[in-house]
Amino acid sequence: MLHHVELWVPDLSRAVRSWGWLLGRLGHVPYQEWEHGRSWRHGVTYLVLEQSPAMSGGGHDRTRPGLNHLAFHAGGRADVDALMRDAPAHGWSPLFANRYPHAGGPRHYAGYLTDTDGYEVELVAAEQGA
Repeated sequence: MLHHVELWVPDLSRAVRSWGWLLGRLGHVPYQEWEHGRSWRHGVTYLVLEQSPAMSGGGHDRTRPGLNHLAFHAGGRADVDALMRDAPAHGWSPLFANRYPHAGGPRHYAGYLTDTDGYEVELVAAEQGA
């Protein structure tokens, strides 16, 4: 079981606006808050956003070695569709829009988004009949 994920972000307030909206829609609740970070919890797992003073230069690039994306259970197909529709108003841009909702394959219903800083999320719909 995953305990937590910590993402170091270049602009905490910008990240809180986009990630806070998304995590809230996915059922996460605010958990911790401090000068350089925030976290949201879902069950026993939480996600941290931190603009650490110890961060070195360079920005996130999902195509380099390291974190490519985070994938979230996002409810049913209608829930994924609603998230994809509403996300641009909250700082997210669609990825692979020309292949939505099957960019992950013909039997995989999901949406892919990237935030202003290049972090990618995959919003996965529950399997039909599951």
